[in-house]
Amino acid sequence: MALILVLFWSLVVVAAAAVWRAAEWLWLRPRRLDRALRAQGLRGSRYRIPNGDLKEDVRLVVEARRKPIPLSHRITHRLVPYLHRAMDLYGGGTKLSFSWIGPSPRVMIMDPEIIREVLSTKFGHFEKPKGNPYGKYLALGVATYDGEKWAKHRRIINPAFHVEKLKVMIPAFSACCDELMSRWEDLASGEGSCELNVWPEFQRFSGDAISRAAFGSSYKEGRRIFELQLEQGQLLMEAAQSVYFPGLRFLPTQKNRRRRELLREVVGILKSMIEQRQNAIRQGKNSNTDLLTLLLESNLQHSKEQGNHSKQIGLTTEEVIEECKLFYFAGHETTSVFLTWAMILLSMHPSWQERAREEILQTFGKNKPDFDGLSRLKVVTMILYEVLRLYPPGLFLARETYKEIKLGEFNFPPGVQLLLPIILIHHSTELWGEDAEEFNPERFAEGVSKATNNQLIFFPFGWGPRICVGQNFALTEAKMCLAAILQRFSVELSPSYAHAPCTVLILQPQHGAQVILHKL
Repeated sequence: MALILVLFWSLVVVAAAAVWRAAEWLWLRPRRLDRALRAQGLRGSRYRIPNGDLKEDVRLVVEARRKPIPLSHRITHRLVPYLHRAMDLYGGGTKLSFSWIGPSPRVMIMDPEIIREVLSTKFGHFEKPKGNPYGKYLALGVATYDGEKWAKHRRIINPAFHVEKLKVMIPAFSACCDELMSRWEDLASGEGSCELNVWPEFQRFSGDAISRAAFGSSYKEGRRIFELQLEQGQLLMEAAQSVYFPGLRFLPTQKNRRRRELLREVVGILKSMIEQRQNAIRQGKNSNTDLLTLLLESNLQHSKEQGNHSKQIGLTTEEVIEECKLFYFAGHETTSVFLTWAMILLSMHPSWQERAREEILQTFGKNKPDFDGLSRLKVVTMILYEVLRLYPPGLFLARETYKEIKLGEFNFPPGVQLLLPIILIHHSTELWGEDAEEFNPERFAEGVSKATNNQLIFFPFGWGPRICVGQNFALTEAKMCLAAILQRFSVELSPSYAHAPCTVLILQPQHGAQVILHKL
């Protein structure tokens, strides 16, 4: 009897503790944070248990996606309708407002000086939001880590992305361009022109490029990883539309089982690839100069320099796998949409297309583009910057406070998410002028600093110590591809093209990117 009573009261205590933790997470803590933010004059929506503004956000996005929009660059209301509305309702004179992502307040920051504090001057005082645990199935890697772990990974990875290393990858980019151009010329060979959805074409091209440049394998060998990662990303987007309750990923649901199946297959492919390369390096038989080899060599060098200090040893095989997953996702998806939007915008603005072609022909003629020539393409660089300004692959950056921190005139307690809305900053008429939503590469004629008046209002690759390590890789690949295209083709939008930018992890065309290619 005594034992039964002990068990009974133990269960009561455990249940009471669980109820208290749930109440703290879903109600008491959000109320404290809400009071702390409003006491400083910040305005925002009222917290609604348990989803906050998530359901309304999803509803507005679904509604926005029902039909295309007119052919212009006024796209923020379609991409981020809830944030767009919240900025108008609550922004006021502070350039800050807040909403709720589940039980966590999300402060949207439109002040360039505070953005600079978050990304640069007060770097280290924030962490990446924990986010949805399902994200780890897609990719972890250096982009998701904090503190010493981030510093170690970044230190080991940096040498592989040095500008000088990119020169070695130019032949890989060039080979991919040759295959793409050969396929397009065959399609247009009959009448001298053809209609084409360039988005899947650029997905194939960027997949081939990341495989060859990063892993020394052909697109066909890497295709399976792309397919698996794409499906994993779609599952992640579905999960992100509702609040994640602790433990959900461990339930044996059909989607959870599929997530784990996808993860196991990706890890298996990458582990085999890494082990083969490690064995070749140890035996002195490796002649590859790709990113994976550079990463493994840098990792080996780091381990030798640190000796037996357990906290400073290099990356484990599992950690290298996560970096590879990140290479695949970031190097494939972001570059493909970057090139897709560049083609759409050049089709919409033929005068700039002609200016770019003239510069490319003056620099290379009909010869294959080389690294030194690509670095001299001023007009093409201006165009690519303007594409990234209007259609950045990632729409926002997020950080979270883990201790009280002062930013500008505001004090933020622990547990507050800080949202830096790249898309809204890039389209702000207050920050860029009345032509902020017009395609005008001329604004970058004297460089980024002049275009931004030295304000932090252009950061498609992030900023500060955490700036994307692969930005030069992406820009070089994009320049090479555009140069090859404009040497051979002129391009115009197809009548079947429907302008419908949307976000599925990154900014992409909802109904494809149909253009008409004309052989020159």
